[in-house]
Amino acid sequence: QVQLVESGGGLVQPGGSLTLSCAASGSIFSINAMGWYRQAPGEQRELVARIISGGSTNYADSVKGRFTISRDNAKNTVYLQMNSLKLEDTAVYYCNAVGVVPGTSRYLTVWGQGTLVTVSS
Repeated sequence: QVQLVESGGGLVQPGGSLTLSCAASGSIFSINAMGWYRQAPGEQRELVARIISGGSTNYADSVKGRFTISRDNAKNTVYLQMNSLKLEDTAVYYCNAVGVVPGTSRYLTVWGQGTLVTVSS
């Protein structure tokens, strides 16, 4: 079993900063990519940022220049550094990991349970 444990969510004022962490643990699992998604009330879940094994990253246009995703491969942990936070960033943020199922060539997608980020004055 692979589990993703998220932390770092909370209340922050507009213009402030917050860092989210997500650690993957469990049985052997070769993780190829990790990322962050978010979902605001009444909205669909959207990609915030993603990082793959080679270090390439992808960001939503709305967060480019403000958010930075990074990964500690040895610890299977991904971080999301959020700066210059806006009211529109308020959402539940979900960690995501994609890897190959041991002994197969099949991919497995795992999701964290979410951490709430509230940007408010």
